[in-house]
Formats: sequence, structure tokens, C-alpha cells
Amino acid sequence: GVGMGMTAPVSITAFPAEDGSFQQKVKVSLRIPSQFQDNPPCPTDESIKIEERQGMTIYSTQFGGYAKETDYVNYATKLKAALGSEAAYCKDFYLCNGYDPPMKPYGRRNEVWFVKE
Repeated sequence: GVGMGMTAPVSITAFPAEDGSFQQKVKVSLRIPSQFQDNPPCPTDESIKIEERQGMTIYSTQFGGYAKETDYVNYATKLKAALGSEAAYCKDFYLCNGYDPPMKPYGRRNEVWFVKE
């Protein structure tokens, strides 16, 4: 019964297939606002879980526009190429992040994150 409003970023954990596209399995994460973090509201839907994300170091790239799966895949490919073979990061998944509400037409911010190992 508690509304938290828009949170940012909305983070999608993508599990890339052999061809780089998203597998059917994705995980969507929303940041719980600071005022609710000590005592978050309990989800009424059993498929919603509250998890604490540990601190991490990431490799990141940023782009604008209304992001689609193909945009995230393309920017993940560019980030992978920029890092080369020497950088150690988790290759099983990456994070796709959007920071803006759907009604914001200009100046949109999206990011792809690889988690450093």
C-alpha cells in the first residue's frame, strides 16, 4: 500500500546467448529509495524479492535515446571490444540501466555495465 515513485536506475540483468542476444531469462531490479531501505515494504507478489546488492566495481558505457534490446546488445559489444581480452569481468551476465521515465523524450541516459571480477 506504499507508493515509492520512480526509482533510478531501472536495472535489467541480461544473460547473453551465444549470438549476443538476451536469453529469455532476465531480471529487473529497482532501487529502493533511501527512506525505505532500513524497513522496506513487503511485496505482496511472491515473484518479487528484495535483495541487497553488494558493492561492485564496473566497466560502463553510456548512450542516449529510448533503449531497446538491440541497443543494449550493440553497446555491450562495443564495451567488450573496448576492454579487449585483458580486462577481467563477469561474462555470464551484464547490467542494462535506464535512468529516465518513459515520458522524457530528450536527454535520456542509458548505461551498460560489466561487473569487474
